[in-house]
Amino acid sequence: MEAGLAMKALRIAAIEPLVFNVSEKTNWFFIRVTAENGVAGIGEASLNGYEPAQLAMAEDLRREWVGKTVEELLPLLHVYAHSPGGLIASSIISATEQAVTDLRARAADVPVYQLLGGDAVNARKAVRVYANINRGARDRTPEGIARAARHAVEQGYGALKIAPFDGVFWGDNNEPEKLRRTQAGIARVRAIREAVGPDIDIMVDCHWRFDERGAQRLLHELKPVGLYWIECPVSENSDSFAMLQRIHAGARESGMKLAGAERQIGLGGFTPFVDDGLLDVVMPDVKYAGGYGEMLRIAARCAQRGVHFAPHNPTGPVCNVASMHICAVAPAFLVLEHQLAESPLFYDVAGGYKPKLVNGCFELPDVPGIGIDLDDAVLRAHPYCRLPANANLDERLG
Repeated sequence: MEAGLAMKALRIAAIEPLVFNVSEKTNWFFIRVTAENGVAGIGEASLNGYEPAQLAMAEDLRREWVGKTVEELLPLLHVYAHSPGGLIASSIISATEQAVTDLRARAADVPVYQLLGGDAVNARKAVRVYANINRGARDRTPEGIARAARHAVEQGYGALKIAPFDGVFWGDNNEPEKLRRTQAGIARVRAIREAVGPDIDIMVDCHWRFDERGAQRLLHELKPVGLYWIECPVSENSDSFAMLQRIHAGARESGMKLAGAERQIGLGGFTPFVDDGLLDVVMPDVKYAGGYGEMLRIAARCAQRGVHFAPHNPTGPVCNVASMHICAVAPAFLVLEHQLAESPLFYDVAGGYKPKLVNGCFELPDVPGIGIDLDDAVLRAHPYCRLPANANLDERLG
C-alpha cells in the first residue's frame, strides 16, 4: 500500500519531445517523462510530416502538465474520437500516457505488461509478429519485392505484409495509368507468393487507394494468391460504412480477412468497426488510439464481438515494444506488425535492444518498465529533418 501511494505521489519534473530523423522518408517522434526522483518513462507519437504541429501541441501540454503528480496527470491522459485536435493531439496524449505508464512500471519495479494486469500465469511471454517489408524493399520490381520477402522468411517470420500499389489513387482520371499501377501491384503480390510458397501468411495493405469497384475487382484478382488479409482498401469515413460492409462480404467470399481502422482514436472511434460487421481485424495504434489503457479497452470490445485485435506498428522501437506489452495481455490478440529493415537506427536508438524472434514470435523483455531506453547520443546525431511532401502518403487518401 505504501509503495502504491508513493508511486501516485510521484511528481512530474519534465516532459520532453524528442524528434529523430531515420531516413529521407521518415522521422520518429518520442516523448520522455521524468519524475522528480529521476525515474523516466518513454512513449512514441510518430506521425510523419506533422512534427512541427506535434511539437507545438507538446509544448502547450507540457506547460499544463509539468508539476502535477502522476495521480493528478492520469485522468487528463484521455483521447476522444470527436476531438478537434485529431491525430496530432491524440498522438501527444497517447505518447505521454505510454511514458507515464512506463514510468509507473519502473517505479514499481515491474514490466509494463504486469502493470497492465498480466502475471506469470496469464500473460503471453511471446507474441506472434509479421514483417512489414514495404519500406525495406527499395527495389520495387517484382523480383526486388520477392527478394525482400524471402529475406524475411529466412530470418524466421511466418507472415509478412506489403503495400504494393504505388501511386494508385481512386480519383485519378487517367484510367489506363491507374490500371497499369494496379496491375504492377498485383504482380508484386504474386511474386511474393511464388517466392515464399503456400505456408506463409501474406497481408496486403492498400492504404485506402481504391473505390468500391476497384476494391471488389482487386479481391477477385488476388483470390488465387490466398491472402491472409487485405487491409484498408477504401476510405474508412462514416459515409463509407455501407461500402465497407459490401467489401467485407466480398473479402470473405475470396477467402481473406478484411483489416483496417489504424487511424481511429479511442474506443469510440473503433466501436462501429467492431460492432457493425465492417472488419474482421481492427488495427489500433498505441501512438494514436490513446496509449496502453485505451488499447486494452478496444481489445476487450473486440473479444466481446468476435473481432480480431492486431495492433498497427510500422514505426519506431518504442511503439514496437509498447505494442508487445499490450499484446502480452490483450484478449482477441491475433498478430503484431513489425517494420522490418527500414534502418539499422531502429535498434541503435533503442540502446541496441533487438527483440528475440523465436518461431515467428517476439519474446517479451522481462525487466522493469517497457524494457528499453533511448540512446541520447544517437538521438543527437540524427536530429529532426523536414521531409519532402512526397515522403508521406497522398493527402487525398483515407
